[in-house]
This record gives sequence, structure tokens and C-alpha cells, in this order.
Amino acid sequence: MELVIVRHGESEWNKKNLFTGWSDVDLTTFGREQATNAGIDLKNEGFSFDVAYTSYLKRAIHTLDNIMDSMDNVYLPVIKAWQLNEKSYGALQGLNKAETAKKYGEDKVLLWRRSYDVKPPLLELDDERSPLEDPAYKTIDKKFLPLGESLKDTIERVIPYFENNIKMRVENGEKVIIVAHGNSLRALAKYFDKLSNEEILKVNIPTGIPLVYDFDKNWNVVEKHYIGDPDKIKKLIESVANQGKSK
Repeated sequence: MELVIVRHGESEWNKKNLFTGWSDVDLTTFGREQATNAGIDLKNEGFSFDVAYTSYLKRAIHTLDNIMDSMDNVYLPVIKAWQLNEKSYGALQGLNKAETAKKYGEDKVLLWRRSYDVKPPLLELDDERSPLEDPAYKTIDKKFLPLGESLKDTIERVIPYFENNIKMRVENGEKVIIVAHGNSLRALAKYFDKLSNEEILKVNIPTGIPLVYDFDKNWNVVEKHYIGDPDKIKKLIESVANQGKSK
């Protein structure tokens, strides 16, 4: 069984090194190029898909659009799920990561960004950044809409959605691509790779690079690999890891 996951291309706030979360910012020109190149690489490697899943956030949606366009596969059925959204960074959303690290310390920012069960400072109910009044989520029960999340919280919405909606399609032999976010994909990586709460701290997923998982019938990982230039991928992973440093 095979599954392809892709973190969205570079967003406007990735470029500015800002906490993004559920803030709905778009791709940069480079981010769109990353998505286009991801589609070209997938096509050149012989990949094709039966269905695509993405989040409610346009940086993921537009990444998928560019991938499918460059694969000449724009007819692909697309399912959008808020459960695949990025982790909510709460009151940190819109703040510069390096400046926040200077104020609170790199260790604290690392916990907010990469730990398993530490929540960031929460949004107030009436904060304009809150999803509670966002029309995108008007049909969602407000008890499910976060004011700030840990990775544990993110896992608790991502994995049930995967198990109830995506897993059976992969088991039935459908070719599936998921385009989502750093932390919603870290949730899947923890689940697939059976990582401990400590091991997931060190996982950094680069923007715009397809990651291919191959599983046996029991969902054990047989093999996984990124598609693209290894040196570029290494630099992108290092860039993600360094975002929370004060310098």
C-alpha cells in the first residue's frame, strides 16, 4: 500500500518566519514554484492519484492545485477537511518566531513548536484570529474549533479523520495524496512510524517536497522516501528546524 503526503509550499508567513497556525495566508512565488516542481517530480516518477485530501487553508489548497496542474491531473476529486488544518498556534499566530525566542527563550519556543503536549498561549474568545466566527467554519460545532493546540491535540483530530476517511481508501488500492501542514503531517508521521513523544520532537517536514510511504497489509512502514534533490531537501529540513532560534 502506498500513500503520498506533501507539506504545502513556502507561505508568505514562512518567508517572514511568523507563527501561522490557522491564519489563512497564501503561498509565496517560491512556494508556488515548489508545488509545481513537486508535481513535475511526481509525474516523472510515474505517480498518479485517484483522490486528494487537503485542509481548509489556502496555502495547502493552492499547493495541491499547482501539483495537480503540473501533473495534468486537475480533474482529480479533492476532499477538504478542517481536521487536516495546521496546529493552532493560538496567541502566537502572526508573531515572529525569532523575536519570540529572544523574548521567551529558544527552549520555550521549541516546546510550543515541536513538543507533544505543551499548548501555546491561547487566543481570547473575541480575538480576531479566532476561528469561532470565521465563515469557513460556520458549519463546524464550535466545541471542535481550537483557541490553541499542542501536537497531542492535533493528533486527536487528524488520526481519527485519517482512520475513518482515508485509511480504507488506501487499503482498497486507491492512490491517495494528502497535502497539508507541518504539524498535521507530523501527526501522521508519529502514527505511521510509531514514534515516541520524545522522538517526534526531532521530526521536521520540509515545505513542498513529496514524502512517499509504502506499507505492508498491517500498516507497518516498509519504506519511505522524499522525492527530489537530496541536498535541497536537507537544506529545507534544516531551515524548518532553525525557525525557532533567536538568531
